[in-house]
Amino acid sequence: MSELNCISVRSEDDNADSREITEFVLEQAGAVVTSVSSGAEALRVLCQRVFDALISDVGMPEMDGYELIEKVRVLPAEHNGDVAAIALTAYAGDHDAERSLTAGFQRHLTKPVAPEALILTLRELIGA
Repeated sequence: MSELNCISVRSEDDNADSREITEFVLEQAGAVVTSVSSGAEALRVLCQRVFDALISDVGMPEMDGYELIEKVRVLPAEHNGDVAAIALTAYAGDHDAERSLTAGFQRHLTKPVAPEALILTLRELIGA
């Protein structure tokens, strides 16, 4: 998965260990990871350069992951409106997965996620 350019969105109050592990796993798989702490920051960064994938928490203050992906999906392609997107969240119910997919994510993964599962899902999603 070399040269994969990912944006990882995590809430400021999210577990720092979880955030660091996710970033480490992605980087060990060859990804270049840009980490931001809010949905608003993610939108700003997404409009500045092209990313291969967006991995976002759902439970964030101010703008949750569902609202973020809905805003991303109306962006033009050159601003990542069609970016591959994974919801990585503690919300584990069937309803939560359905809501993630309906909002615009292509995959819903429940934390804690096995590193291999995250990488496999990313590879499937981007066709690598």
